Amino acid sequence: MAELLRAPSVPSLAGLEEELTCSICLCLFESPVTTPCGHNFCGPCLDVTWSGLQAGFSCPQCRASFPRRPELQKNTVLCRVVEQFHSPQPASPAAEGGKKGWDGSRSEVACDSCLEAAAAKTCLTCLAAFCPEHLRPHLESPAFRDHQLCPPLRDLPRRKCQDHNKLLEFYCRDHARCLCCVCLVSHKTCATGPVQDAKADKESQLKSRLTELYNQSEKASLALDEVKVLQRQASETAARKMDLLRSEFLEIKALIEEEENQAMRKVEEEEKRVCDKFDYVHKVLGKKKNEIQVIRDQIEMALTEDDDITFLKEAAKLRNTSTKDVFIPRIDLDQNLIHTIYQGAFSLKEIVKRTVNQPQEKKMEGPVTVPSLRSPALCTYTHTHTDRHVHALTPCVSIYNVSMYFSIDAAKITLDFNTAHNKVLLSDRNTKMSVSEIPQKYSPHPQRFTYCSQVLGFQCFKRGIHYWEVELQRNNFCGIGICYGSMDRQGADSRLGRNSSSWCIEWFNSKISAWHNDLEKCLPNTKATKIGVLLNYEGGFVIFLGVGEKHNLIYKFKAQFTEALYPAFWVFSSGTMLSLCQLK
Repeated sequence: MAELLRAPSVPSLAGLEEELTCSICLCLFESPVTTPCGHNFCGPCLDVTWSGLQAGFSCPQCRASFPRRPELQKNTVLCRVVEQFHSPQPASPAAEGGKKGWDGSRSEVACDSCLEAAAAKTCLTCLAAFCPEHLRPHLESPAFRDHQLCPPLRDLPRRKCQDHNKLLEFYCRDHARCLCCVCLVSHKTCATGPVQDAKADKESQLKSRLTELYNQSEKASLALDEVKVLQRQASETAARKMDLLRSEFLEIKALIEEEENQAMRKVEEEEKRVCDKFDYVHKVLGKKKNEIQVIRDQIEMALTEDDDITFLKEAAKLRNTSTKDVFIPRIDLDQNLIHTIYQGAFSLKEIVKRTVNQPQEKKMEGPVTVPSLRSPALCTYTHTHTDRHVHALTPCVSIYNVSMYFSIDAAKITLDFNTAHNKVLLSDRNTKMSVSEIPQKYSPHPQRFTYCSQVLGFQCFKRGIHYWEVELQRNNFCGIGICYGSMDRQGADSRLGRNSSSWCIEWFNSKISAWHNDLEKCLPNTKATKIGVLLNYEGGFVIFLGVGEKHNLIYKFKAQFTEALYPAFWVFSSGTMLSLCQLK
């Protein structure tokens, strides 16, 4: 027996079984194919794994992805190796018993008769293993013709029924256990069948389950990738929104600081005015005191004169010198001005406080009241979070609108005669413009427009917050905006909004557009016949409003202004007229 166990093994392909096993079904390859990443699988297994997919094809082993389903060819070399592995290998009788048994064992089985030679076969009827010598009766005698022979089995005792010492040949699906022929009687109402059939069914079920798990794993991997993409997109969106919020709040702070600086400057100017008056009174009183001191010194000198004649002459001169009582005029700070400035700051604080403390839903949907552009009274400025033309304004838009309106300059605009195109007719003291059918005989001027029928305002703005209004008549071909004084006066680039030096909104038939740097943004139509223009030079934006019972935002441009800005206008069709409103 010891010599049998020490016998050298016969060369075979048994060591390649792991390499010849499909990682999907865990069985030897069947019609093996090779993926572009170099891994091998059963052709049918890979077909089942990729079935139903339109995209996202990947290797089940290394997860390498392919843009489309690879065209796979049968691996003929691997097929021959598998066939050779399945074919019986030449071996000695001693090694015959080392073939793979039911339990996958490859070690040799000893003959149950001589206990020395290696078994060649196992008789499932005798429940014993026999070497070639002792197997001869089973092969030659008719008495053993019905005995069932199989390759040598090491675990024969484990294949016997513990109750009846019979071979386990059947399987009960209802109770999930193996049965012998005697046990089968008590399971006659159950679903039973041969062990081999039960094994084949279970293998088919496990392969289907394994394929399903591979598909679920693939879907889980795709879902993980999608979640990562969505997470990254959410983070990027949040970062962009935070940048916008940071920019808006910086603008709010700058506007409030500007309001504070202007309020402080007004109080300082009032203080200086009062102090200058006190300085003047102090100077007058000092001069008065010096005059009194001179007269007093003269009187004291006269009193020291001993000569009667001389004394009387000096006394006569001093008699004509008169003095008045000291008077201090009443000088006070302008309490009305101080109260107005303080009341403005207090009102701003209260409005900001109400806006910040109100629920978020009301901030986004409710109407917001802001100081009127023309009077201290409040008017209603309505915007909703669904207005796509608020131009990236946050719900905090009302806060900086409130703060900036407190120090607005209601600009009185007139039109610059020297910039008017020959087809632009000016009237009503250069506050109205229209298209002239007969070209005007304007004298040549370097600032005059020669390409488009445009004209600029005479006033320019280098700092501060300014507001003006324009009334439209037959506004089917016209434009309202602002521009730098250095904007071209000739050529196509001199038209408002078609260069980097101007910003405007334009009516062209029934279409309204916002123009800057030759880029157009279409806007929703508005029925407003009066347009308000709000320019905040330091804040870096200009707002166009539809003026009526409510001030509706039409569009907002944001820019860093670097030159003086002029109101600009364009009129095209005959009958179109723009009028500048004179605000109080």
